[in-house]
Amino acid sequence: MISITKAGAAALLCTLIFAGHAIAKVDSADDFMLLDHTGKAQNLYYEKDAKAIVLVAHSNSCDMTTDNSETYNALQQDYADQGVKVLMINSDQKDSRGAIAANAEQNGLNVPVLHDTAQIIGSSLELTNAGEVLVIEPNSKKIVYRGNGSADLRTALDSLIAGEPVNVASIASSGCEITYPHTETAKTISYADDIAPILVDNCTACHSQGGIAPWAMTEYSMIKGFAPMIREVIRTKRMPPWHADPETGVWEHDGSISNDEIKTLVGWIEAGAERGEGPDPLLAVKPLESKWTLGEPDLILEVQAYDIPATGVVDYEFPVVPNPLGKDVWVKAATIIPGDGRVVHHVLMGSGPVPETKDLGSVFDNYIMGYAVGNESAELPTGTGVFVPAGEAFLLQMHYTPIGIATTDKTRVGLYFADEPPANFLRTHVIVDTSIKIEPNSAAHEENAYFTFSDDATLYSLTAHAHYRGSSAKYTVEYPNGDSEVVLSVPVYDFNWQRTYTFEKPLKLPKGSKMVYSSTFDNSADNPSNPNPDRTVPWGLQSHDEMLYGSMSFEWDNETSEKPIYTKEDTRAAQMIGFMDTNMDGLLMLEELPESFGKRLAPMWGLLDANQDGGLDVKELKPLLAQLDKAREAKKVASTH
Repeated sequence: MISITKAGAAALLCTLIFAGHAIAKVDSADDFMLLDHTGKAQNLYYEKDAKAIVLVAHSNSCDMTTDNSETYNALQQDYADQGVKVLMINSDQKDSRGAIAANAEQNGLNVPVLHDTAQIIGSSLELTNAGEVLVIEPNSKKIVYRGNGSADLRTALDSLIAGEPVNVASIASSGCEITYPHTETAKTISYADDIAPILVDNCTACHSQGGIAPWAMTEYSMIKGFAPMIREVIRTKRMPPWHADPETGVWEHDGSISNDEIKTLVGWIEAGAERGEGPDPLLAVKPLESKWTLGEPDLILEVQAYDIPATGVVDYEFPVVPNPLGKDVWVKAATIIPGDGRVVHHVLMGSGPVPETKDLGSVFDNYIMGYAVGNESAELPTGTGVFVPAGEAFLLQMHYTPIGIATTDKTRVGLYFADEPPANFLRTHVIVDTSIKIEPNSAAHEENAYFTFSDDATLYSLTAHAHYRGSSAKYTVEYPNGDSEVVLSVPVYDFNWQRTYTFEKPLKLPKGSKMVYSSTFDNSADNPSNPNPDRTVPWGLQSHDEMLYGSMSFEWDNETSEKPIYTKEDTRAAQMIGFMDTNMDGLLMLEELPESFGKRLAPMWGLLDANQDGGLDVKELKPLLAQLDKAREAKKVASTH
């Protein structure tokens, strides 16, 4: 007697009913980007040489997916060298990312499971049952097979890879039903009551007359015209330009758009983007009247003008602006307004003595703020400030990128001062590694460095920076008790948006905490921004080179504005150990130094290593850096005589 399970009977029944019959569903797949169960970004059409894409509807509660992990692992392994990408997508509202990850681990699943939190991808693909499988031809974006994980799936893949027509009939999946409640209400969405308020809350700060966006959301007709583009940039997560993983922090001024807002906006567009009744709220959005969004500054600095050529590589500029104030001040906020924002990639600003030569590092010694598109102003945390003594100049670093026409930039800086000294200094530290080298055609090259907090500190904000090849970034705290925590993940780094992420609740870091900054670089031909995938890429200031660069703003808990403790020498020593200490044990060993530097220090290593533990810590490294500084200064003096 033949026995059959309930699930097997259902699958057999569906096969008998639907075999040989085409399923009347959408036949193409528009591009999208989602985070998978590990927090990694997955873009559907990212790989240029992909021959086929397999997309499987997933649900934690359905045996059709959880019991077939080995099937899809084998599919991924068998077709990996033939240009086939295998992905799963979970649009089940009941499943969180953490639950999906746990389920994948429990079932030994190696295939990425994309988390469709807003359900707009699964619904647009009409994935109505878990276990439903799509085979997509990447060039045409056509769905050439819709069915289950049966032998027909491999037959369809083999035909597609061979360049032959896919003649396998689509069949329905028998898996658990996936529902999309928002699709039932899409036709009742009101432009006036639902859509325009979403745009005002999330978009018009940039997309207004005088704003930084290339077009303004002035009325319904503009939205109707740009509706397909709005749908595209939301599906691919290019807009709004907020790149922090929502599961790794809670941030001030969070620029993301909620899942409910995404469902409403995309659903309205897919239903036809109808105007409907009611007044147009966009007509009430006023043009941006003043660039000084924080109010009239206490001091406006005029930076010298720079002529930017139409093409070529422009050297960094390091303008020095004299300080017109005859008194000490505490900076509490700042705004930087470029004269021509099209060519100004970024501006960094600090204060200090006037350097004798162009000096890359001086701007960081008493750092005030950095400008990039979307990061025009900085309001320092309450109770902190940056102290600028009378007589110090304002130091800037300017990075220009030509746009095809010659232009002139004349940047202005607005500074806002505190009426009284704050309780503490705001300190900014940069985690860098100037020794990075990214191999040609490497798709996921990772670099990291760290900073160890020598005392208790309060962390306020984090910034990730790279150039054209930067693809993702992450900050991880390793606590003294052995615990670790990812405090910021940027799964999709965008060179065009240099965001600062400010904690809604500042993070307390005990003495000995190690902040590890990691950045992943895509130097492959798949990266559309990559200027040359065949090049070995070094550290460099220009955008065709790369940087491992992560910035942190914090205060030392045992320091006050009346009693400064820490110096730039402390920071420099910690910074050097953080990128040269390759095994990250907190000590700089002789064998970890660059060869030429190590040979110079080898004869005196025993003297430098005061406690004779074999390596140098921050305290032992500081005198060495002071000696090197003196030697450089002496060399400068000698060269002038």
